[in-house]
Amino acid sequence: MRSILLIGAGRSASSLLSYLIEHAAAQQWRVTVAERDTAQARKLTQGHDDVAPVVQLDASDAEARATLIAKHDLVISMLPHFMHMDVLKDCLRLKKHVITPSYVPDALWPLDAEFKQAGLIVLNEMGVDPGIDHMSAMRIIDGLHAKGARIEAFESYCGGLVAPESDNNPWGYKFSWNPRNVVLAGQGPAARYIHEGRIKYIPYHKLFRRTVHVEIPGLGAFDGYANRDSLKYREIYGIAGIPTMKRGTLRKGGYCEAWDALVQLGCTEDGFAMELPREATWAEFMRAFLPEDAAGDLRAATAHALGIAPDGPVMDKLAWIGLFGNGTIGHAGLSPAATLQQLLEAKWKLEPGDKDLLVMWHRFRHVEAGRTREIHASLAVTGTDEVHTAMARTVGLPMAIGAKLLLNGKIQERGVLLPVKPELYNPILDELAALGVAFTERETELQK
Repeated sequence: MRSILLIGAGRSASSLLSYLIEHAAAQQWRVTVAERDTAQARKLTQGHDDVAPVVQLDASDAEARATLIAKHDLVISMLPHFMHMDVLKDCLRLKKHVITPSYVPDALWPLDAEFKQAGLIVLNEMGVDPGIDHMSAMRIIDGLHAKGARIEAFESYCGGLVAPESDNNPWGYKFSWNPRNVVLAGQGPAARYIHEGRIKYIPYHKLFRRTVHVEIPGLGAFDGYANRDSLKYREIYGIAGIPTMKRGTLRKGGYCEAWDALVQLGCTEDGFAMELPREATWAEFMRAFLPEDAAGDLRAATAHALGIAPDGPVMDKLAWIGLFGNGTIGHAGLSPAATLQQLLEAKWKLEPGDKDLLVMWHRFRHVEAGRTREIHASLAVTGTDEVHTAMARTVGLPMAIGAKLLLNGKIQERGVLLPVKPELYNPILDELAALGVAFTERETELQK
């Protein structure tokens, strides 16, 4: 009997747990679910205490965390990304394999040799974005290289959205994953990518203005904004000399323009605590970001500060979430971003029966035998309801399949790994396709 420890059972864990529970008998494994909110975790395990017992854990309690890790063969961490390093260091010290869905922390790479020496596997970026994006891209890249093709451009976009049948707000968006990550999206170092051989940078205050139009057959039109650092994946993907490479996030049309208004006002700042009392209104929250000479109607004053029409769609979106109203903020001492998050969690909540939509799209331009072609690959997954979401499915299933491969000795490499080699991406993508998570590809020849 093999043992798996799942640390964290939040909104993206439902499909992961369902898979681990369903395959427990055949695979001879047992899953311990460690979560601070045990009631929430038990909703996901659905009474399967025999194969998936739930224990309470505050993951910041180093002693309790290490005691649990020591008792298991494999750790799957679904904690917020900033908490992964503590788990990873525990796993190295206690000689345990580990899987996370998050980007590799910079502090992890220096430990690669130690994990290798200990014979341990550390699978990172095993969710959807990052995760399925890497796997699906590498299958195409390796296939093109095998045919002798030269890859000239690669663009990749992904978005966790709301399904059309549940899209009933002017933002065209509802939370299907960590709200804090959505509110803070794009903050930090400038987004970096390369276009026709020229490195491009987009600082945060310009990010939601520098969007591109992405049309996906059968799914419609979206706005895309650049993700973090696209450049580091050139070498990882084996396309170091590629002239154009860009990774980004998709949103419904109009979202980015309205979110940019919040960025320009300062409502998404996370570096200081506001001094508004709990009983302050959202109108007072907004006025705190306006110039001192702004007076009169709040909506008009906000529009004037932004240099946009007071009766336009951007202002309609801000009004819809209640930023000009007399509702109370209900919290004190939080940053502007954290304060805004409290409001958005109520307004952008997946209601009972709501479905989300996960969309991913790749475009490759390549030259083969003197002919220039494009490959378009797209993925669309619709959730079942507000718990069994497309986001949970596409984040959780790759990790679950990866856990099966790891525990069955199918992964030969050791150390800090990403799912960019055939021994990982082929079996995972094949099983995902059998489970209904499959890409559609089309290739066209470009006219000279």
